[in-house]
Amino acid sequence: MTSKKQLKARVRARMAKTGESYTTARLHVAGNAGAASDGGWRFTGGRHPSTAAITSVLVNQGAAVSEPLVFLAGGGIGAGYILWEFQHDQSRHVVLGFRNQWQYHDRWMAKTLTRLGVPYEEHRTSGLRAASDRLAAELDAGRPCVILPDRYHTGYWQVPALLDGHGGHPVVAYRRDEDDVYLDDRGQAPIRLPRERIDAARARVGSYKNVTHVLGEAKLTEAALAEAAQEGLRDCVAHLSAASDSFSLPAWRKWARLLVDTRNAKAWPKVFADQRSLADALLSIWEGAEPVGIDGGNLRDLFADALDEAAVLLDRPSLAESAGRFREIQALWHELAESALPSEVPEFARIRELTAAIKESVMADGTAGGPQAAQAAEELWVARAAANDSLATLADTGPLFAGLSSRLSAIYEAERTAVAQLA
Repeated sequence: MTSKKQLKARVRARMAKTGESYTTARLHVAGNAGAASDGGWRFTGGRHPSTAAITSVLVNQGAAVSEPLVFLAGGGIGAGYILWEFQHDQSRHVVLGFRNQWQYHDRWMAKTLTRLGVPYEEHRTSGLRAASDRLAAELDAGRPCVILPDRYHTGYWQVPALLDGHGGHPVVAYRRDEDDVYLDDRGQAPIRLPRERIDAARARVGSYKNVTHVLGEAKLTEAALAEAAQEGLRDCVAHLSAASDSFSLPAWRKWARLLVDTRNAKAWPKVFADQRSLADALLSIWEGAEPVGIDGGNLRDLFADALDEAAVLLDRPSLAESAGRFREIQALWHELAESALPSEVPEFARIRELTAAIKESVMADGTAGGPQAAQAAEELWVARAAANDSLATLADTGPLFAGLSSRLSAIYEAERTAVAQLA
């Protein structure tokens, strides 16, 4: 018991320090761990919710496919930036999109599964009871389902009520018993939730209310995977070469300008003139860009791994060179995240530690880690409030914003050049 406690502490410490995912941090601390399972379901882990959900279902069917290739089939990386301001609690949060079509769950699922040649059914049942019965029927028939519940209502990520209805990410519902549904959310242990809670979480967000994807048996031949990789590459280049400053690479250039602009109403010097909720915004950047966050980070390393696989699959060695460039870009995103929430600041270091503790509890222990995650979350939201108050007295945000802007500009140029070379 003591050894396990010490291992968990070391993994959490590494996650907080480096921003790494649970899987990567644990690998460095303890080496490869044996595959965990729950009955007939094998936990395969994963780095990004959408791609991990598809990959875990396919692997449990017996298919030989990797998460990087699923990610590439879906179009690979994307770009997007939104600064949300909420009047009900006077909070501000940064949302970053790093996956192709990150804002459209259904569209991305459809094209990814179609390119891979995976048959699927998509269900949208408006009524809560009908949706619950449909999910139960699929699970009773032995068909795992990809669902999209609201994080606040599932509860295990321990987000506060002010985030009720802010959405969530795809997870796999793989079995049920009389009272509960069992979820796989990239971890190594089951997340067991009451059926009523799952029903409420699936019904909460209107734009994807009760959406369910049921994957059929796939025949993933090498030729099929090669074609999917080729189509995904074309999609990625076309998508990131677009002129949109909301959902393509120019989003980074726009954000860089807004960090130092003094006239635009959405410019950071104007929005944060009162410096209210600045710590929340900076934490959003760190959580969004680093794998320690809930959504899996900037995904440039996942894309690089996909390019390495595609280089062999398509007999195109130049793709391996592109993979190297995107690993360098991943490092640029890491440096940006470190600049936004540096561990040298004691308040920020504590926030990082508590954020890592929550994710480690969920990934390592599932439902059993709930009490530890809840305790860390209680401390986290107190620490965040204190950090917001502390930054409200910051004399000058100019150097901070200018530094972030400079790093973002470098990222934009690096990604623009890398995509042009990939084309």
